[in-house]
Amino acid sequence: MSGYWDPHIERMPLKDLHALQEDRLKSIVHYVYDHSAFYRRRFKEAGVEPGDIRSLSDVTKLPFTRKIDLRDNYPTGMFSLPRSEVVRYHVSSGTTGKPTVVGYTKGDIETWSESLARALTSIGLGRDDVVQVGYGYGLFTGGLGLHYGAERIGAAVLPTSTGNTERQIELMMDLGSTAIACTPSYFLHMIEVAEKMGVSIRNDTQLKAGIFGAEPWSLETRKRIEDATGINAYDIYGTSEISGPLFTECREKNGIHVWGDMFLTEVLDPKTGEPVEDGEVGELVFTTLHKFALPLIRYKIGDLSMLSTEPCECGRTHPRIMRILGRTDDMLIIRGINVFPSQVESVLMKIPEVGDHWEIIVDRKGPLDVMTVRVELTQSGFSDKIADLMSLKKRISKELKGVLNIAADIDLAEPGTIPRSMGKAKRVTDNRKV
Repeated sequence: MSGYWDPHIERMPLKDLHALQEDRLKSIVHYVYDHSAFYRRRFKEAGVEPGDIRSLSDVTKLPFTRKIDLRDNYPTGMFSLPRSEVVRYHVSSGTTGKPTVVGYTKGDIETWSESLARALTSIGLGRDDVVQVGYGYGLFTGGLGLHYGAERIGAAVLPTSTGNTERQIELMMDLGSTAIACTPSYFLHMIEVAEKMGVSIRNDTQLKAGIFGAEPWSLETRKRIEDATGINAYDIYGTSEISGPLFTECREKNGIHVWGDMFLTEVLDPKTGEPVEDGEVGELVFTTLHKFALPLIRYKIGDLSMLSTEPCECGRTHPRIMRILGRTDDMLIIRGINVFPSQVESVLMKIPEVGDHWEIIVDRKGPLDVMTVRVELTQSGFSDKIADLMSLKKRISKELKGVLNIAADIDLAEPGTIPRSMGKAKRVTDNRKV
């Protein structure tokens, strides 16, 4: 059983947790109505007043909030407090439009750190650990989020950020890092670089845990990482709008614990907006219950997952979201078939000859869409015999078609030829949009 950071809250009986959520939901709705011109206007447009929210089920009366709202109100038009109360800003990259600006009070930062303290404790980390933070620092929330959470539990923090991989590996050995937090694609690159340096992460370091997120990754990728290094690989989840990295799996590795005293979680049908049953795939929607500079009501994340409200074997009673399956906006539609990059990854990672790096390229040839999956082979999987390579291409194509229900062209690449990423891996190039 995992240890607890705050057992009273983490193991709270469901009846008491729901009562706490109800009180906080009513409170935050009154708060945004009183402090946010944006929400006051949005509530009036929806014909709802704070007094209409009397129970958790009444959350469906409230309007949704979307990323476009943050962009339309750039930079701080959705804030609920004056600048004098804000102690930090984080800003998204803005690669697909205006950036989103998120602000925090001192209390918001403490809530964020508390969330991660619970999460890191649930995977067995504590005062004796050295946490190497390989997420980006600065405007991106990943680095500072993990940094503050690790310090909250009393661990030593090694703030390596991204890049300079050989130096990171040297420091990992010299300073005895026991946990690393970074993107899974970057850690796979780190394993590769370590091997070239003659370093075995399994034998030459004290690493025991990896906290991987900021991009979708499959159970098959988890298995590859764990088999190659001997560490336990844990999924972490959060978005910059609701605070950055917030929640992880516990040692059971059966879903990501979302702290119900801080967030109300819904999983809805992306088309109808109606709730789906536990275990059914839908879009994640969060309401912040204890965040005050920029509280968000029914914020549509765009991530697809499943919800479990059953208490975990670890003893925690808070709801869990299952592994992120993709995003409503990264779904590719190829000749009428829905394709998610995570489906492609889950197939490729089961094939021993396929390496850790791959990409999808979509083109339009005449009236038809054509999808090419470019895969980098392992050293042992690469062959100078044309017949062997053709046989492998056929096998990969067959495995993908069995899952995707659509044929894909396969392009085999030599080891080391697909570009590596220091942060989020770019997996898809859709030339139809160019």
